[in-house]
Amino acid sequence: MFWKLLALINDIRVCITYNNVMKVVTYARAGLLGNPSDGFFGKTISIPIKNFAATIDIKPSDTLKVTPLPSDLFEYGSLPELIEDIDINGYYGGFRIIKAGIKKFYEYVIENDIAIRDKNFSIKYSSNIPRQVGLAGSSAIITSVVKALVKFYDVEISNEILPNVILKAETEELGISAGLQDRVVQVYGCPVFMDFDKDYMDQNEHGKYVPLDNVSLPNLYLAYKTTLTHEATAHNNVRALWDSGDRKVIKTLDAIAKNAEEGMRLLKKGDIESFNSCIDKNFELRKIIYPIHPENEKMISVARKQGATSKFPGSGGAVIGTFKNKEMFDNLKKAFSEMDCETIKIKF
Repeated sequence: MFWKLLALINDIRVCITYNNVMKVVTYARAGLLGNPSDGFFGKTISIPIKNFAATIDIKPSDTLKVTPLPSDLFEYGSLPELIEDIDINGYYGGFRIIKAGIKKFYEYVIENDIAIRDKNFSIKYSSNIPRQVGLAGSSAIITSVVKALVKFYDVEISNEILPNVILKAETEELGISAGLQDRVVQVYGCPVFMDFDKDYMDQNEHGKYVPLDNVSLPNLYLAYKTTLTHEATAHNNVRALWDSGDRKVIKTLDAIAKNAEEGMRLLKKGDIESFNSCIDKNFELRKIIYPIHPENEKMISVARKQGATSKFPGSGGAVIGTFKNKEMFDNLKKAFSEMDCETIKIKF
């Protein structure tokens, strides 16, 4: 009974404590419209995917302790098992992610002269977010860590600023190239429209974030690869071209951002049919400046053959889109299963 209650409470984005253990949940995320313009002072709509989450359990402790997952331990049943773990989790597991989040939280309170109590904690983490398919699994872990520490030490950090702290853990500590979009939606825990206007960000140190938790969204599916692939990553130099003032790149990224803004207007208006066309348009615009791997493009095509809309929620390995009814979803599920893809109805 308690765990059913816990699931309900987590679904409304509340951190709770039971038997002196605080549980903090952060969901996977998907870019619904506008990505990848977020990295170029653009506009996006992102949603949480409540089917998957990274969870932190934190409790008072005599010493500061991080409990490892099996992927953090160097003990395997065989050499192939070791290689498979490296393919899935890389060389570092989750420890460095946890430590980076802790470090940036501590630096934030020091830099802002925030007094915190002298007490230690024990952290245990878990995640069922699919890896390597662009659902922001790593940032979900860091977000849960920082949110847990904010609660544990009773520190106030606004929803606008908290994503900055989380992002620095990845960019400054781990050397990961990333932007604010994922961390914003994972902090807010609901669909969010984001405007990363450069002048506004320079002045306020954050973008314009509009929660869309009262806006009705259409039926959304996610299809993602369930088997690891070792496809060659198509080279792209969009960043270099944008920095150099390439008109085609700048114009396309601006169109992608405006498409997200139009999508928000249509959602508020309740014009779902027109909104759906924005999903497909996002991918078509992206394709103008970004090379698309054939396997990823095939996923887009498979969805559209079933009458669904489709685009990437991240950089590849998964597609997101809208569907009309159960029959269409069942057809999507069947078609994607033939590509070693799992298909789910998104809970948001």
